Amino acid sequence: MYKAIIVDDENRSVETLSSIIYLFCSTEVEVIGTANSIQEAYQLIQEKSPDIVFLDVEMPHGSGFDLLEKFSNPKFEVIFTTGFDHYAVTAIKFSALDYLLKPINIEELKQAIAKAKERIEKRNSQQNFNHLIQNLRNPRDKTNKIPLPILNGFQFVPVNSIIYCEADEDYTHIYLNDNQKITVSKSIKDFEDLLANYDFFRIHHSFLVNRDYIKRYTKGEGGTITTDQGTELPVSRRRKAEFLEWLSNI
Repeated sequence: MYKAIIVDDENRSVETLSSIIYLFCSTEVEVIGTANSIQEAYQLIQEKSPDIVFLDVEMPHGSGFDLLEKFSNPKFEVIFTTGFDHYAVTAIKFSALDYLLKPINIEELKQAIAKAKERIEKRNSQQNFNHLIQNLRNPRDKTNKIPLPILNGFQFVPVNSIIYCEADEDYTHIYLNDNQKITVSKSIKDFEDLLANYDFFRIHHSFLVNRDYIKRYTKGEGGTITTDQGTELPVSRRRKAEFLEWLSNI
């Protein structure tokens, strides 16, 4: 699901476009906010980080182009909306994703959204490629980032921010040092392979832990480890000997 905001000074236009998206594109796009001025739009984009911005060309106290000039490297795709055909050429020259003439045509809207999705996916792929190259050049650098697939793209997470991973059938919960918990549709084995060059150990079939966050090991049949955050995790009996050997190799 891609997040979108609508920027238009006419409330009626905002309501119309919102309704059309809800009725015909709700499986792909969710409108998460609207703005009636450039300043409102700028603040909303900063707060919400949308994937797509539907932007009216003519706005009070400036144009939609003035809003775009505030972003040197925008992380969103733009679809211009306008009631004036002569603005279309200018919009395209500004490297806009697409433009829609009012009243909005449903098929043209769907086509514009499809193009936006392609651009977003291409950008995400390029980010993944850049991070892959960085990781390959410095395979043990814990500041390297790994891409975690989330609902509307990827979240890039530094390896050294991961405390541990927890298996949940075909999913894995990633626990970070800022108290975030991210759930991704990949197996814990995928993460065990991905983090093989870093100080992570599979202490249990359900847990993969970062050495940097192990505060204490407590003896037992398999034993338990306690993280710096106070979380206790079990060590399986069959992994105990290998784990203790790994733990002693500082």
